[in-house]
Amino acid sequence: MLALGSPTSVRTSTTCGAMLRELEQIWNDIGESEAEKDRMLMELERECLEVYRRKVNEAGNTKARLHQSVMAKEAELAALMAALGELGFHSQTHMEKRSTSLKEQLASVTPLVEDLRSKKEERLKQFADIRAQIEKISGEISGYNHHTNTMIGCLTLEEQDLSLRNLNECQTHLRTLQKEKSERLNKVLEYVNEVHTLCGVLGLDFGQTVSDVHPSLHGTSLEQSTNISNSTLEGLEHAILKLKTERKARILKLKNIGASLLELWNLMDTPKEDKSDFLRITSFLGTSELEVTEPGGLSTEMIEQASAEVERLSKLKAGRMKELVMKKRSELEEICRIAHIEPDTSTAAEKSNALIDSGLVDPSELLANIEAQITKAKEEAVNRKEIMDRIDRWLSACEEENWLEDYNRDENRYSAGRGAHINLKRAERARVTITKIPAIVDNLISRTLAWEKEKRMSFLYDGVRCSFLA
Repeated sequence: MLALGSPTSVRTSTTCGAMLRELEQIWNDIGESEAEKDRMLMELERECLEVYRRKVNEAGNTKARLHQSVMAKEAELAALMAALGELGFHSQTHMEKRSTSLKEQLASVTPLVEDLRSKKEERLKQFADIRAQIEKISGEISGYNHHTNTMIGCLTLEEQDLSLRNLNECQTHLRTLQKEKSERLNKVLEYVNEVHTLCGVLGLDFGQTVSDVHPSLHGTSLEQSTNISNSTLEGLEHAILKLKTERKARILKLKNIGASLLELWNLMDTPKEDKSDFLRITSFLGTSELEVTEPGGLSTEMIEQASAEVERLSKLKAGRMKELVMKKRSELEEICRIAHIEPDTSTAAEKSNALIDSGLVDPSELLANIEAQITKAKEEAVNRKEIMDRIDRWLSACEEENWLEDYNRDENRYSAGRGAHINLKRAERARVTITKIPAIVDNLISRTLAWEKEKRMSFLYDGVRCSFLA
């Protein structure tokens, strides 16, 4: 009934044989028949077979469970190694299991699975961290208007490629995004600084200007990061273009105002102290856009003040223009009187007043005409100066001659009265001067004739030709 082999089987067989012999002795003592003995032996054998069969089934089930566990562990091991990209020792474990029991196989594969599970968890954390950073930076670049799918496929947290190769690719992509973020942030800061400078020059609210582009550009919250999306960059570019256009328009306006101020100041002989508040305006006449960096240099307040000054001076101009015309006419007449030139009668005081009152001529044009006549009179005075100096010497000598004649007719000239000695000395000088008159006249005539020949015109003195030329 029992198979012999192992020491345990031998002992079991010996024990069963002894017990069977004891059972047969008991049956003999009882007096059981051979048929009854055979029946009971067959029943005993059947019960033994059922016990063996049950044990065999139990052992088979245990083997199947062990085999299933080993297969599950190996499948998990294979999946983990495939996910982690570590296929090196899979073939080695496959060869070792042929020469070991199922329990040994399970015992050898279980630590590997546990180790790879831990490794997978750590790798998942790495990928999750990279994914979070990529999604955050991608959102910042896109402005959180949509979620980017770029490279997200490599970061699916179920049945994904967790190999070092894929991890390196994701890290490379993250570094690329970080570099782009840094470049965008630097560009945003560059634009914001330019907007700040332009707003300062134009006297505009910098905070409101950049907030209109995006609130984060002037936010005070530490949790709010600076927006670096394309829309923000485009918004800043548009704001800068708008500010530059406004700067150009304001500079042009201030240049026009400055030119008007200079013209009005010149026309009205404005005192220096009255110009001081607006000299900065006139300085823009020779200034380019990039040279204007002073805060508030192009503010609307400054433009309004300058415009108001131009308007004020323009109103004064209308009331004072007649006075200025008369003043300039007097200046012309004084120059002509000194140079003994006949002033132009077209701008005589009576005519000028009549023209201004009638409105037939612009006072500025009339004033410019007189200015031109003054310039011409000054030039003519310079050209006549050499002859006029000689005429003055001749006239002075003639006066001395007349005085000497009066002096000689004075019967009391030698009296001892006060000043007699002074007159005596003057008479002596007068006699010397009178002796020079012929030479003075000859020189004057030759110089005058040379002048007339060179200028091809007559030399007039108070409108008439000199008597010594007759």
